[in-house]
Parts: sequence; C-alpha cells; structure tokens
Amino acid sequence: MRSRSPDEFCLGVPSYGGTPGAGDEPVEAREQLHRARRFTAEGHPAAGGAWERAATALRRAGGTITPGDHADALDSTALDCRGRARAAAGPLFARAADLHERAGQHGKALVSRMRAVLAGEDAGGTARFQLGELCERAAVLYRTGRATAGQATTVLLLHARARADRLDTLPDPAAGAAGLREELGRLITSAAPHRADPAVLCPLADARALLGRISAPDDPARALVHLRAAVAGHRAAGRPWGAAEHELVLAGLLRSSGAHEEAAALLRAALPSDGSAASLRRGDRARLCLALARAVAGPHAAGRGRGGWRVGTGEGSAGSRGPGRGTDGRRRVEAEEVALLVEAVRLTGGAAVDPCLGALARLRLGSAYAELGRCREAVGLLEEALRGFAEDGDEAGLVRAGAWLAHSAQCLGDAGRAGREYTRAAARAGQWEDPRHAEALGRVAARARAAAGSPERTDRAGAGCAGPRSELRGLPEPYGQPGRYQVNVYGDVGGTGRNTVAVPRTRVQGCV
Repeated sequence: MRSRSPDEFCLGVPSYGGTPGAGDEPVEAREQLHRARRFTAEGHPAAGGAWERAATALRRAGGTITPGDHADALDSTALDCRGRARAAAGPLFARAADLHERAGQHGKALVSRMRAVLAGEDAGGTARFQLGELCERAAVLYRTGRATAGQATTVLLLHARARADRLDTLPDPAAGAAGLREELGRLITSAAPHRADPAVLCPLADARALLGRISAPDDPARALVHLRAAVAGHRAAGRPWGAAEHELVLAGLLRSSGAHEEAAALLRAALPSDGSAASLRRGDRARLCLALARAVAGPHAAGRGRGGWRVGTGEGSAGSRGPGRGTDGRRRVEAEEVALLVEAVRLTGGAAVDPCLGALARLRLGSAYAELGRCREAVGLLEEALRGFAEDGDEAGLVRAGAWLAHSAQCLGDAGRAGREYTRAAARAGQWEDPRHAEALGRVAARARAAAGSPERTDRAGAGCAGPRSELRGLPEPYGQPGRYQVNVYGDVGGTGRNTVAVPRTRVQGCV
C-alpha cells in the first residue's frame, strides 16, 4: 500500500458516528468489514488491502468507521510500510495506539505503542527505557485482565526481538545471547499453557524461532529443534504466512550443515502456489525465491551468489557448476534457478518492497544471465542493479554489479565500455582494506582497454563470452557481513558460516 499520513486512511469515511458494524450497512460494506476484521485477527498479510476496500465500501454507503476499526486499519497499513515507505510506520502505529485507547482496547494499544517505538530511528537509551516501561505495563494490564495473554506475549516478544537485533553491538555478544535465551525460555514457558489460542500460539512460535536464531551459532542442533517447532506452530494455527521468515532461517541452517536437498525441499514447500500467492508478502516471496535459487544451484555453484571463491584462480568456471551432474541435469538446475530469479525480480518491483532487495535480485539474475551467455539481457538488469546500489550507497554492490556489467559488455564486443566499467569497479575496490580485489580488477581492466584498441583482440575477447568469471565470483557481496546473531537475506545466521547480505530489520513485525 502507498504511504499515508495517520489520518488520511479514512478515505472520506466519516469517523465514529452512528452504529457501524451493527448491521445497518449494505451487504458489501458488512462483508468487507468482516473480512478486514478477520484478516487483522489472523495477522494476514492482506489485512491492509482489506481495510482499504472496507473503507471504500463504507464511503460509498455513507457509513462510518469506529475508533477500534480505524486503529486496526492503521496498524495493518503500518505493517505494510516497508521499503521506501518504512519511515511512515512509526506515526501510523502511534496514531493507532491512541485510537485503541479511545476504544478501550488497552492491550492492542500497548502493542501499537511498542511498534511505534521500534519503528523509530532512536535506538539509544531513551528508546530502551520506553521499551522497558511498556513491558512492565504489559504485565500489569495482563494481571488486571485488560490485556490478553496473546497481547502481553507479543509485547515481550517484540522487546526480545529488538534486543536480539542489538546483540552484536554489546561488549560480550555471547553473554548477551545467553541471557536472552534464558528470558525467551521463561516467556515460552509462561505462554505455553495458552497455546490453544491462535493469538498466543503464533507469538509463541515466533519466540521459538527467535530462540533458534540466537542459538544457531552456539548450538545448531538445538536451533534446528526450535525452528522446526516454530514453523509447525504457525501451520498448526492455520497461519502459514507467519512461518516464512522462520522457514528461511531453518533452510539457511540446513544449508550450512550441508543438507542442501532438504533445504531446497523446505523452500519449495514454503513458496505458495498461484492460488495462494496473496498469503505471503511480496518481499517474503522474493526472499524465498532467492534462497531457493541458491539452494537448487548447490554448494558448487554457490560461489556466484555468496562470494566464496578465491581471487585469481580458475575455480568456479562455467564448467565447474555442479560437478557430477549430467548436461541435462545441469540445464534443469540452471532453468529452475533462472526462473526463480526472474520471479524474484518481478516481486521486487515497486516502492512497497525494500529497494535493497530489488537491487540484489537484479544483480543475481543479471550475473546468472551473464554466466549463461545471455549478455544482452544481463546488461539491462545490471544497470538497474547499479542504480539501486548507488541510491543505497552500497560500495560492494556497485563493484560487483559494475564488474559483471563490464564482463557482459566485453562478451558483446564492447571492449571500450568493458574497460571503463572494470576501471570504475577497480577504483571503488581500491578503497577496501583487502587489496586483492582491486588488483585483480585492475588487471582485467588493463586487458579490456588493450582489447579496445585492437579489433582483433575485441573479437577474440567477445567470442564465446569468455572472461574472468573467477575474479567476479570472488567479489564481496552487497550489504556486508551480518553479525554473529543476525540473519541475512537468504536466511543464514551470521555466526554459522561465511554468510553475506544483511536483511533489513523486521523487528516491528510479529503477531498481534
């Protein structure tokens, strides 16, 4: 959904008059309201759109919207504020909290206030103090019957998630993780008696998943148990959309243990069919596609997506993709990988998805096309990726996309452009502490410039799309190395292996 001011959501619907929801609206408006309320209660990703349709139906019917419904609509809209619209989430949550209080929904108000604080840019002492106060208030409201078990659990979970995001900034991250694991254990124990209620079962599953994430670097086997339980919890509640992030982390942990086939099977099952595609947010579907593309390529091809190749060696050349696979099998793998990356690019279009994810998807597909000799298609994608990384200021993304663009230009016989792009990439890489990448790109740039002055060399360089693939595969990935307890875009936890590509924070998300 597009970003709005907190009060703009009404879409012309008069607020808080009459007796809305009492059966006096036309059938369409009643049905739309019922659907929006149900989606909100379920935490469904389509709740924001459902409220927008309900508001439109009410406006046409001359109906009104209650403070409680208005608050739920604002909460749902705020949860949709991702990518470039992320900054709008905080004010929307804050306004929703005020309206929940007005409607006497004190537990919901507390959840909205917690999300408003987490959506803000202040991660310092003031925010931490506010979060602590909100957790204390959640305990009081629950004891006095003014907040449900699900709402109190959600508040504590959101606080735990924010603390997990900061673990790697602590003087002793391992000690911080151990303390947080103990607190999550107590939260899970206290919530378990209420697990028959889906409003408790889902945040309980999220708590198990968070416990699995911060256990993964220190106890992978235990982490697998927690993550499997988290996925099962959301599915038992009939809300599979809540399991997407946990399935990514579970698959990442399986990959790090070498279980690539199991990881791929899990991700395939997580991706919805066409008929149920709306049950996942576009960004989650894109991440599942990117992770599955990596998993199906297997460990021998992962260097193209992960940077695990040695600079200046012949390892990872086109002929080394998937050793032991026959030609037909390799083609099937390549076809599935490309199809998944095409879908990831499609899903990351528009302002509702984080632009970092869109740039990464275009880099992945563009470099895959370049590897397969489809260089004309690669050029446009890599140019788009460059624009995305330039907007975000990510130097590693600019170097990697620029180098693959240079390779594609050289394959198309444009040695002049190849030389310029390689030179630009080498200059950027020259700012890094590790000089090997700049040196390797500098050598490639020199060869491209030499070829630009010789038609014979240009023709030879472009023949068969030959080029320095190993140097390109070895370049660092965009967005840097995630911290030991953080998760990257593919679902890998930083402390479980050589992982890259940090995922934007998602700590305000969670069950209601």
